[in-house]
Amino acid sequence: MSKYLVNKFLFTIDRDHELTERYRQDPVGTVDWWEAEMANSLLNCIAAEKTTWLSFTEDERTALVTHDHVALFDLGAHPFLTLTLWIAMFERDFTEPLGMQLDYARKLADKCLPYPDITT
Repeated sequence: MSKYLVNKFLFTIDRDHELTERYRQDPVGTVDWWEAEMANSLLNCIAAEKTTWLSFTEDERTALVTHDHVALFDLGAHPFLTLTLWIAMFERDFTEPLGMQLDYARKLADKCLPYPDITT
């Protein structure tokens, strides 16, 4: 498993409104595209700086395409990255104040310390 790659995906998707919307509407296509086009760009800045060995595991891919933040948490994804991206993608689906954040927390309520290692 590559916590780095999952966290890099979450970070880069969350920083671009169009990618955030694309991921919300087409998670399978977005994950496939990002893995093929962006995953091996080391710094996301110079095309010549590429590697070929980074790819998602099946568990990571499944959690990403199903928008499963609990599975991502269990896999070691940084919770701040999932939370900020989930707010951008799903907050609009809730009518009550902080509804998305409360739902997010409720789904993680059975988790206890120590949390998975979230270092990258």
